[in-house]
Amino acid sequence: MTEVQALLERHLRSPETHWHIGTFGVVAEFMRDADEPVAFPDDGGLAAFTARGAIRLEATADLALFAYETAASRAKSWGHHVALCLPRDACAMNRRKVITELGRDHQAVRADDRRCLLFDLGLDRPQVDACVRTSDLRLIDILRRAEGRSFFDASHGALTAVLKASPHRVFMTRIGRAEVFQPIPAEGATTPPGPHTHVLPKLMRTGRTHAANAPIPEHLAPCGGFAPPHPYRDARGLPAPFDPERHASFQSLLDRFGDQRLVAVKRAAAYEIHGDDLKPLTRPERMAARVGALQRGLPTAP
Repeated sequence: MTEVQALLERHLRSPETHWHIGTFGVVAEFMRDADEPVAFPDDGGLAAFTARGAIRLEATADLALFAYETAASRAKSWGHHVALCLPRDACAMNRRKVITELGRDHQAVRADDRRCLLFDLGLDRPQVDACVRTSDLRLIDILRRAEGRSFFDASHGALTAVLKASPHRVFMTRIGRAEVFQPIPAEGATTPPGPHTHVLPKLMRTGRTHAANAPIPEHLAPCGGFAPPHPYRDARGLPAPFDPERHASFQSLLDRFGDQRLVAVKRAAAYEIHGDDLKPLTRPERMAARVGALQRGLPTAP
């Protein structure tokens, strides 16, 4: 097992690590509670599923991990993430522009789901094919009649039917897939805790592959990622007492998979080290310095 495979497996088995698969504006998230039953299928590689969702990862040879931290200008805490990236010329999925039936989902994480039909919604995203999976005959009929047309075309009713029937959502990339079994929330309702999806046309129209505050190197495209346990937040994202071991754990990831210039600028701000060579000059460097200021004076792990 490679270093990356071992790292992914370790975090996949942690209920406090949150995962996402997809791109800016089209993303599926997988998470689970500490006491929630979970299975790790032997035939699925780096895979896990619960009653609410599933995930499978593929540690391909060109998979690149990129660790980074973020903080808004007025933030009182920071975020940390590990992006799962591929070279931009290797990340492309099928980029279908219309609803397309794909047949049975033979790659479903759970064996029972492999008899269900998969339909690509035709969202034309570079890194992800956003699909729904169903055995609902009425929904299958509606989707088949809408084949070859835009999912957002109101005349065929597929969008309304999907929202009502709430089929499984299956988001697939070159580095893995996430499957969401939970119902789609009604319009205006709160996103349920646990696995869920977002399809946000406003963000899709930007054409971005990731958020502007993620300092992903230009030659890479993130296809997903994970957020390890945070030193100041619990698994639900609520404030918690500072955990120095969690902080030290992510700093190790940052040293191994981060941008070393950003790490140096961040630590210069954290330890109040001065020098012209460590002044933050770019937007990512200024954000790194803000993170460093927020981390100033933190205790270290024993």
